[in-house]
Order: sequence, then structure tokens, then C-alpha cells
Amino acid sequence: MKKIALLLLPVLMLACNDTKEESSADTTTTAIPAPINMGYTIVKVYPHDVSSYTQGLIWFNNTLYEGTGLNGESRLMKIDLETGKSTQKIDISKDYFGEGITILNDKIYQLTYTEHKVFVYDLATFKKIKEFDWNMQGWGITHNGKQLLISTGDSNIYFVNPETFAIEKTLGVYDNNGYLSNINELEFVNGSIFANVYLKDYIVKINPETGLIEGRIDLTSLLQKTGQPITEETDVLNGIAFNPATNSFYITGKKWPALYEIKLN
Repeated sequence: MKKIALLLLPVLMLACNDTKEESSADTTTTAIPAPINMGYTIVKVYPHDVSSYTQGLIWFNNTLYEGTGLNGESRLMKIDLETGKSTQKIDISKDYFGEGITILNDKIYQLTYTEHKVFVYDLATFKKIKEFDWNMQGWGITHNGKQLLISTGDSNIYFVNPETFAIEKTLGVYDNNGYLSNINELEFVNGSIFANVYLKDYIVKINPETGLIEGRIDLTSLLQKTGQPITEETDVLNGIAFNPATNSFYITGKKWPALYEIKLN
């Protein structure tokens, strides 16, 4: 019996080696692709109120809506695109730092930064009709037609029930270098999420199913390239709205003197 066992040993060892080689081959993974660089063309430059610390921007029913931040300066406004001036607005209590806004089912949702409140307004009157508690920071918000999508300053986007504010899905945002934090203002466009990245001069395009960053729009030195005045108050790029009728984006920044209509190439 010992002799038979010794004769079988080389066969067993060979089988084990084959298994190891197969296992090694199976662990080979495909590299994550880097985001593609998405070019753009400036269609038009519009004025923008330099007192507006832009947190949220929406184009809805041929009208621009803007939400702003900072305690004592936070507002919700309907904006005349040609003049950059508000045609309807409400001031938010100085106790709150306004953040991103979105419109769903004739309601405007506005986040607050660290106060853990979400305000819900009637679209037509701007009358506050509801409040939700939110146990994280509020940064950016958009929707996919059914759920609210919320960023909180890290690398996650939360898919939230608009009636209960319960989290239904958490999406980690990443590219070929790993997870990307500081996801900020959001816009859901044709099945993709576009997002500002706080303190960066670019916008990323995110796959809402996987979280993979598929593209990047580099807007470095946009104000300088278009000859806009820059002061100590001029802050970072922030604000994305999409006009489906013209297939163009409106973008701006915190206390920027200009709002840009752009089209992707």
C-alpha cells in the first residue's frame, strides 16, 4: 500500500501544480480605464451676480434656478439668464448655510451644509412645505426621475427616497487612481451623473450604476481665458445645469462674475 501511495504522489503533485497555474491565471484583472478628456465649446457668456456663493444650479421649464450658501447670505432664487438678476427669491435664515438644490415633482429640495436639515419648497411660490432630517453633511443634490442623489463631501453618492428620505443605495465614485472625494454639485444628464469636485477646476462624468468616472471636462483658467475680472472674493468652480432643448450646460462658480453656456464636443 505504501508503494502504491508513493507511485500516486507525483500524479497528485502534478494535479496540484495545474490547479495553482489555473488559479493564478484566473486572478488576472483588467485595468480600470482612465477618464476620457471631454472637450467643450463656449456658446455664450452671461452675467452672474458676484454676491452669489453658488451651491446649486438648475435649468427647469426654460428657467434658471440657483441656490447659494454662507450663513446670512444663503438664498433660493429664480434667475433671469440674460441679466443674471433674480426675478423671485427667498432668503434663508442666517442659522443655515444653504447648499445644493434640485427640482422633482414640482418641489424644490435644498440641502444645508452642517445643520442636518433639508428644506422642501413649492416650486411656484417658494413656500416651504416640509423639512427632512439628514444625518450627514449636505453638498450637492440632483435626481434621476425617481430618487434624489446626494453628495456629502466624500466619495459617495446616496440615492434617497424623496418622500421618506431613506437611503436606498450608496454609490462609491472612483477612477483609475481610486476613490475620488469632495464630490460636490450634481446634475443628472441623459443617464449619467455630472459632478463638480470641490477645489478642482474640472467636472467629472460618473456612471450611476458602477460609480466609475468615465469622463472629465477640464475648465482650468476659464475666467482668465475669457477676460473676466477676478477679485479676492472670486472662489471655486461650482454649479452645473443642463438645458435638454439645446443640449447645452450652464456652469459657473462661487461669486463668479460670469455664467457660461457650453456644449460638449
